[in-house]
Amino acid sequence: MNETATPGEGGRPRRGGRPAEGQPVIDRAFALLGAFDAEHRALPLGELARRSGTPPSSALRLARSLVRAGALERLEDGRYVVGLRLLETASLAPRGHGLRSVAMPYMEDLFHVTRQHVLLAVRDGEEALLVERLSARDASPVLYRVGGRLPFTATGVGLVLLAFAPADVQARAVEGYVPGRGHDDVRTPADLRRVLAEVRRGDHASGHQSRPWAVATVAAPVRQGDEVVAALSVVAPSPDFPDAGYSPAVRATARAISRRLTEDARRAGPGG
Repeated sequence: MNETATPGEGGRPRRGGRPAEGQPVIDRAFALLGAFDAEHRALPLGELARRSGTPPSSALRLARSLVRAGALERLEDGRYVVGLRLLETASLAPRGHGLRSVAMPYMEDLFHVTRQHVLLAVRDGEEALLVERLSARDASPVLYRVGGRLPFTATGVGLVLLAFAPADVQARAVEGYVPGRGHDDVRTPADLRRVLAEVRRGDHASGHQSRPWAVATVAAPVRQGDEVVAALSVVAPSPDFPDAGYSPAVRATARAISRRLTEDARRAGPGG
């Protein structure tokens, strides 16, 4: 259940793709910001231009503007990093920070019970976006990071989000499924279609994956009213994964978060 970035999907800038001629400044600025990822946190101007597909002269002008706005910072060695202004702005996103603030007390309870990885993710286009992760120091190794994007088929939270996604999103995922990018029992598009139906029927996902490490997961949907707005999971080593014990705990925690989200939305009213 590893994290694999798939830039360019869901309306985001495609890393390394050249901006279209006449592209608005805001799109070129986001292309520049999209050049950063977990493996490229500090970039010199040349690499920033190359990864964003922006001419060096334009990249320099945009980078200077973004530094003045606080969206980028320039290190002493000349490399650029993402600025704190973006963190400040992102903290206001209701599907990230708001959801996290409601879910965190329940996630902490689940973490203390399981002492494994506890993940909370939302759907963003055609990927899962990790909103929060709690992990024990000696938990099994994973490649997840908060803010990271995960293929639907490689994680329990992804399968849950895909199972309750719009029909066209599901159809594209099934048609484009690549063997080896999912749980061990999902080897073909037909397998994926079957698993998604089982997730909807059982209101949870469970599975094992042997690459790059042997891990297993149980995941459940988080709802606000009738809408699935997130997915919650526990990830643990598969040889000793107590599915019978983890599954009820994950599902009960997801229902508790759902009740709180629904109550908060009802109290806030239509414009809340």
